Amino acid sequence: MSKPILYTIAETRLHPRMTALYKQHGIEEVIFNSMRKAMAKIKKQAPDYVVADFVYGYSNNYAGVNISNLDVMLMAMQRYAPDSKVIVLAQKHEIQHVSKLDEIYPLHGVLALPLDAQALERLL
Repeated sequence: MSKPILYTIAETRLHPRMTALYKQHGIEEVIFNSMRKAMAKIKKQAPDYVVADFVYGYSNNYAGVNISNLDVMLMAMQRYAPDSKVIVLAQKHEIQHVSKLDEIYPLHGVLALPLDAQALERLL
């Protein structure tokens, strides 16, 4: 049996490195620093988990059609990775906006930054 695969999408400096926790649970981590690279990989190989930063679109191009930096990826996951579990990391003041993403793709969990490692561990 192969190891579960987790894609880390770390687009902000706040994203914690949890590699040791993932290894402890026998999970193989692949790290991306851009959504574009992560989406290209998702289309080729669906992960078991995705842990990604949430950046709400206040007044930029996200605010019109999209909610955040994650919308397009979640739409692609409907087709390419429908069984993947998505865990979103958000700053406390932005968590109120994350629930809108459930309309696009069901989220496995939403965690506030700074991250509580035990809360993440419970979701794995």
